[in-house]
Amino acid sequence: MANQKMLKFVTVGKSMPDKRDAEARKQDFDEIYGEYVEAKAEEQAGRCSQCGVPYCHTHCPLHNNIPDWLRLTAEGRLQEAYEISQATNTFPEICGRICPQDRLCEGNCVIEQSGHGTVTIGSVEKYITDTAWEKGWVKPITPAQERAESVGIIGAGPGGLAAADILRRQGVQVTIYDRYDRAGGLLTYGIPGFKLEKDIVMRRNEQLELGGVTFKLNCNVGDDISFAEIQAQHDYVVIATGVYKTRDLQGPGAGAAGIQRAIDYLTASNRKSFGDDVPEFDSGELNAEGKKVVVIGGGDTAMDCVRTAIRQGATSVKCLYRRDRANMPGSQREVQNAEEEGVEFVWLTAPKGFAGDPVTGVMVQKMRLGQPDASGRQSPEVIEGADYVEEADLVIKALGFEPEDLPALWDTPELEVTRWGTVKADFRTHETALPGVYAVGDIQRGASLVVWAIRDGREAADDILEKIHAKATIAAE
Repeated sequence: MANQKMLKFVTVGKSMPDKRDAEARKQDFDEIYGEYVEAKAEEQAGRCSQCGVPYCHTHCPLHNNIPDWLRLTAEGRLQEAYEISQATNTFPEICGRICPQDRLCEGNCVIEQSGHGTVTIGSVEKYITDTAWEKGWVKPITPAQERAESVGIIGAGPGGLAAADILRRQGVQVTIYDRYDRAGGLLTYGIPGFKLEKDIVMRRNEQLELGGVTFKLNCNVGDDISFAEIQAQHDYVVIATGVYKTRDLQGPGAGAAGIQRAIDYLTASNRKSFGDDVPEFDSGELNAEGKKVVVIGGGDTAMDCVRTAIRQGATSVKCLYRRDRANMPGSQREVQNAEEEGVEFVWLTAPKGFAGDPVTGVMVQKMRLGQPDASGRQSPEVIEGADYVEEADLVIKALGFEPEDLPALWDTPELEVTRWGTVKADFRTHETALPGVYAVGDIQRGASLVVWAIRDGREAADDILEKIHAKATIAAE
């Protein structure tokens, strides 16, 4: 019987890789989940029911062939599992670590709906690709032939890197321009090491570089090179800048010293982990050590900030969020990890203003949930007369990100944007109103997940390749 290794969910319980003890993991920035041993990966993959309509597959933005690589893992055919996983996902080992699987594949697993506990898809995905690197199955990109066409990609985050990978495999000449000194975007500087160790990202950057991708780092488009120059140098351009403008806090005292942006705080911490010289960290400005920390926001960035502050040695860490736990946008798994590590969540609270300069406290309004808004979520309403002050020496704003004004920054008014400021592009091909110019990831869809950026980058690359082949066919006729 071909499937004897599958359908074990009735007899085998769900088992995640071992999670390090909260006290131990608070002392460092290493990843908190261990790795499956081979037998355990096979056993957990074998819990998959191989259902006829795999919701895990349909709810994955990349439509990964999850049941197929689970079956191959259960059968010990790991190299084939890796090849199937890599066929639809440029960076499976990154998605396996940072995707909110509880909201995507695992959250829609059929056996989860039947009360048996989901298949641990993310952990198996991570195991497959980590093993592939270890065994040397991940090969450098070697195109069968080089092409003359060139593509300029602005932004070395997951969307830009995914597009570069697909294009280079077909021999297209690719140059990536990025404002930072290391490629990877938020994977490098936004996400802490305890969720994604940095050598995992650097390894992929190196693979692309060895495969012939040219990186122009410390290169700020609009200052060091104009958008028009990039357009002139390349046949196609992909805009993959992400969204970096922080939503601001209003209220009295909002400009006080000690109120910091999440992106600055996380970048400083990640730079320290690389061994960089970070004066703002050393001065204590972007360091939580010995401080009462208040983080405002309820998304995954807020979770990254609270858990970083714990590791830096904050005396207390509180997270203020205006809705309740059930209505929080961040991953529930992350909330649980944060609570285990000593973070206190103060639900149904919002800042009204700030005391002191440097900041000494947050003036907090208590909220209740009222009628549902347009999205169906209940809108927070202020409870009058229930204000209080939450003591704080460091306040971190993690209220989400908005797009920068690219048409103005790049002196390209013809680049159309939506009313939200994101670049207007076709959602299937990702081409903008400017012929040959594409937009992918957060700069097109607004702040979103890494896995969506990877999908966008791959789709844009596919459309560019289609156009290249169509032109070559016409030229040959």
